[in-house]
Amino acid sequence: MATWEYTDIVIDGRTVKAQVPIIISASRSTDIPAFYADWFFDRLEKGYSAWTNPFNGVKSYVSYENTRFIVFWSKNPRPLLPYLPILKERNIKCYIQYTLNDYEGYQLEKVPPLSTRIETFKLLVKELGVGSIVWRFDPMILTDDISIETLLDKVKGIGDSLKGYTEKLVFSYADIATYKKVKYNLEKSGVPYHEWTVEQMQEFAAKLSEMNRERGWNYQLATCSEKIDIERYGILHNRCIDADLITRLAWDDKRLMDFMKVKVKPMPSPSLFDDADDLLPEGAIRLPHNQYFISVHKKDPGQRALCGCMAAKDIGEYNTCPHLCEYCYANTTKERAIENWKRHQQNRNADTITGK
Repeated sequence: MATWEYTDIVIDGRTVKAQVPIIISASRSTDIPAFYADWFFDRLEKGYSAWTNPFNGVKSYVSYENTRFIVFWSKNPRPLLPYLPILKERNIKCYIQYTLNDYEGYQLEKVPPLSTRIETFKLLVKELGVGSIVWRFDPMILTDDISIETLLDKVKGIGDSLKGYTEKLVFSYADIATYKKVKYNLEKSGVPYHEWTVEQMQEFAAKLSEMNRERGWNYQLATCSEKIDIERYGILHNRCIDADLITRLAWDDKRLMDFMKVKVKPMPSPSLFDDADDLLPEGAIRLPHNQYFISVHKKDPGQRALCGCMAAKDIGEYNTCPHLCEYCYANTTKERAIENWKRHQQNRNADTITGK
């Protein structure tokens, strides 16, 4: 599942090799829905896009010939709305990792007003369904002005607004010391950040779990790439690109299921005294129409040790996100991100995001 096939594509009269992934990640490296939705759907129509390896500068190609599923990542996915019918026409399913933070008044993000972003969340749920939009409050950052109680209060406000619109809340603790460019940029901007201690992480997890129960949200709480063990609070280690969620949303796509080696089976027939759920094998997950499947999720060995994602081809590029979040790991500097964004605007139909 981790190895993509290659095919030949012809570009301006020359033949090049292109990866042909089944599952696309769009993208960990930049906010494609917010800033490059028009570019992406233009490339989807043309059948391929390109990206430049940030480590060796080599240009590589991705063919969308076999694409069956897309995981979008965004802080403002509203520009996706008019394009969703195109995915339906192509029988490409998707879900959205929607980072919906509330740092208004702290100059940490450049995003639309919170009320607009919550409205966007609900509009997307109306189009795609509750399980298709995953709420992320990411990262949880502590500063001189933002305490654990401040963060919990912010989560409470959004959590109440999204009740009934999502199944999950994913969060991470801002791990600043690990990322040199994040530390550099925060200090350059004069953000008075604090590193989380283990005790503070435990305290936050316990209080968040209690809030989840008391307010009747019943969200599945999960952390993203966190080493700390907080499962005692019902908080799982997340899988942002999750084979099980993909199966739940696209179980009727035989080609995708065959690729993922998922077998959809009918529910066992209970006797007069049995419950069908009691007859299901271990690891079984229910599907519509009295069906189920066994979890086949496998971690992508190419990701970080603490990352639980399955394999997907990421099509983004670093240093291209104009959100300019102070804690961003994907931009080396704000200046480089703006430079690349301006270059993109001058060459919007290029096969790369940067227009190079």
